[in-house]
Amino acid sequence: MGVLNVTPDSFSDGGLWFDHDRAVAHGLELMATGADIIDVGGESTRPGSARVDEAEELRRVVPVVRELAAAGAVISVDTMRARVAEESLAAGADIINDVSAGQSDPTMLSVAAETSAPIVLMHWRGYLGQASATFHYDDVVAEVIAELRTRIDEAIAVGVKPENIIVDPGLGFSKNADHNWQLLAALDEFAALDHRLLVAASRKRFIASLLSPDDPKQAEPAAKDQATATISAISAQAGAWAVRVHDPATSAIACKVIAAVGQHSPAAHPAANPGSGGVSQ
Repeated sequence: MGVLNVTPDSFSDGGLWFDHDRAVAHGLELMATGADIIDVGGESTRPGSARVDEAEELRRVVPVVRELAAAGAVISVDTMRARVAEESLAAGADIINDVSAGQSDPTMLSVAAETSAPIVLMHWRGYLGQASATFHYDDVVAEVIAELRTRIDEAIAVGVKPENIIVDPGLGFSKNADHNWQLLAALDEFAALDHRLLVAASRKRFIASLLSPDDPKQAEPAAKDQATATISAISAQAGAWAVRVHDPATSAIACKVIAAVGQHSPAAHPAANPGSGGVSQ
């Protein structure tokens, strides 16, 4: 899943693709370099960012969605507003990606149910500007899974089909670096939710802090993308459905390696492994 931020203020690439034509061109480039899905967003969720009004978000997002859909792209729309999701789906988007899991706009889950669109439910404890009090966890993995299960149950209760639900542990949202690494170390535990898993770690601050502890802002973009690709490989090995990344080329290579290893594992060829029931000579 390639990230396309049609914003002036996103944390990694704010302003780069704010112009419509440049946004569309970058979306096509993401497709060409390995993205299976283009995630189009018109509102930054970085700490301290101001919310844009609905009309402005629609102006940014819908024309880009329409043009990329006409070019054959599979599109997710990254929004917390039901109307933006609804109009983006009408313009050709395929998936709703709501970082609030339907908590910011109470009608979002109904839109997903009525349109039968797949929806990403991310673990969320409130807007980043007011989230410092939400960083406490006794057991971050267990609590994130439990809170996602609550959002899943609410989505199903309003008519979202279970097979249309995708979960996201919400790396970087109401979590410190240790929480993020703990979640990555336990990705296989999200299988207990019995829904597809999206992992979105790309270029986030906890990666930059690992690479440049004294000043995370000095972490080189290429190094952050290499670290992201490693996380993509870890995610693929844990069975993730998709990874949301700014640089799909490096992550696509990492995921191909994991797929090749998986295809040649003893579990994939049990008859060839004497210890798994094959005939031993």
